[in-house]
Amino acid sequence: MSGLKLRGVKKSFGVANVIKGIDLDIEPGEFVVFVGPSGCGKSTLLRLIAGLEDISDGMIEIGNRRVEKLDPAQRGIAMVFQTYALYPHLTVAENMGFALKYSGTSKAEIDSQVKEAARILELDRLLDRKPGQLSGGQRQRVAIGRAIVRHPEVFLFDEPLSNLDAELRVQTRLEIAGLHKSLASTMIYVTHDQVEAMTLADKIVVLRAGLVEQVGSPLALYDNPDNVFVAGFIGSPKMNFLTGEVTADGVKLTEHGDQVIPLPRLAASPEVGTGVTVGLRPEHFAADGDAELQVDVEMVENLGGEVFVYGRSDGGPLVTIKSDDRSFAQGQRRSASFSTASALLFDDNGVRLR
Repeated sequence: MSGLKLRGVKKSFGVANVIKGIDLDIEPGEFVVFVGPSGCGKSTLLRLIAGLEDISDGMIEIGNRRVEKLDPAQRGIAMVFQTYALYPHLTVAENMGFALKYSGTSKAEIDSQVKEAARILELDRLLDRKPGQLSGGQRQRVAIGRAIVRHPEVFLFDEPLSNLDAELRVQTRLEIAGLHKSLASTMIYVTHDQVEAMTLADKIVVLRAGLVEQVGSPLALYDNPDNVFVAGFIGSPKMNFLTGEVTADGVKLTEHGDQVIPLPRLAASPEVGTGVTVGLRPEHFAADGDAELQVDVEMVENLGGEVFVYGRSDGGPLVTIKSDDRSFAQGQRRSASFSTASALLFDDNGVRLR
């Protein structure tokens, strides 16, 4: 396995700067997920690593080798695409061994490699079938198997689950996680789904508009986001953001009836009159909190083990509350307590105050 380094990587298409200068270190054996909204540059960055696009500036290193000027076949990578890209007239075994066949590998070695990959992916009984006889999840496993037989230094996944239905997404996500554990290979995975990022990654790279917003473990990004963008993107349902202003008594929630709540604990308190945003995750609401909102309930999602309540406080923005109380009902006005010790505070520029 090999690690990967990016230094000052940029990509422009004419006057459009898509990747604006990225520095990143990926350790050998890490599962790293690039995540961000559509158009943030995550797939472009993956294609630059793969060599499917030329970088405009910077350096890419895989396993202590400079590779930015090498062809894709020379970089030691294997890529799994969003579309399965299988040859419909070839069997599963032929699809998986296709690249090896045209690289001059012996038939015996191809058969051995294909059977081993099929065993890992539980495709043993499907080797003689053609793609049209397989489910979507099975086709994606064949595409992954085609990558495995090449024994790459780095696996690249470009939104591999986006064409699967919800149940298959969960199943295949578990299979990919198990594959990483068994192969102990370096994997880079692109998705716009932050749930996939949270459940798969050793390290998440959050991208926005061609720049890295924050890098860290899933829980580090969830608990300690650097800014409003990361706080709102990581977590489902997303974090609540309450607009406020610092007063002598705490934070006045300007969109929630000018209610004043205690100031969250900070190393240095902002000046009185400073505009701030208070971030509260849905699970931060609890009966023993030191602050509360009066919420007019607009909708309730009873999911069995948990309840999500959506409501507004004095006509303000919609607030999401996670609860185990099944007595919430549409049209009620209820008190929702929360702990200010759990709240996060952001300045007017969206930067975290600590």
